[in-house]
Amino acid sequence: MAIKTKVALVTGGSRGIGRGICLELGKAGYLVVVNYERNLDAAQATHDEIEKAGGQADILQGNISEPAHRDLMLNFILDTCGRIDLLVNNAGIAPKVRADVLETAETSFDHLMDVNLKGPFFLTQQVAKTMIDLIANKTMTQGTIVNISSISAYTASTNRADYCISKAGMSMMTQLFAARLAEHNINVYEVRPGIIETDMTSGVKDKYDKLIDGGLTPIRRWGKPEDVGRAVAAIARGDLPFSTGEIINVDGGFHMKTL
Repeated sequence: MAIKTKVALVTGGSRGIGRGICLELGKAGYLVVVNYERNLDAAQATHDEIEKAGGQADILQGNISEPAHRDLMLNFILDTCGRIDLLVNNAGIAPKVRADVLETAETSFDHLMDVNLKGPFFLTQQVAKTMIDLIANKTMTQGTIVNISSISAYTASTNRADYCISKAGMSMMTQLFAARLAEHNINVYEVRPGIIETDMTSGVKDKYDKLIDGGLTPIRRWGKPEDVGRAVAAIARGDLPFSTGEIINVDGGFHMKTL
């Protein structure tokens, strides 16, 4: 039997942007399933913070690049909750080595694509089919899918070609699923973070401090994980019911071309 509380799966939800999203969804009344791959302590900390704030959470280990793991993750959610109302494709990795586009290694390219694009694509396909069935049998009335991409979807960084291509692919993936799923009352969105203060960006802090101070973004500060989380929570609350395939920039205005 399905629970009455709406259920969200957030991939890579244990830290950084994922944690920010999980915390805001907990505040929005979702039961948040915090997916992690390796860092159990971080996932547990996110779980505990959600529950301390009065929300509901569970943790779920799984590598989204592995088909068997995707099956186990979805089966666990259906077995324990009976529904999945929201999928947030947040899990992603940076290149192990930043290499010039002329030197990008094929093994590195394949690994990054498996995690950043192929895994989210096939997880979305699987969840979408499940949502269609759940809506058809009136377990729930609608579904929502949110893809966390990046300004790298359209900003060329020649020492991170694989990462940029993966995020550009996720942007098109959003359009494809949005067009296909609208008839089933499933809306799909892309949230596009800019320069966000996380452990992933800690190694380039000095570089971006200078760029931001120099006017790289009209809003002259680093983004916070909760900035991204609030955008996802607005979608999750149903605040954009007549939008699908929409890109929501959370980038301090970086996307604007200014003179």
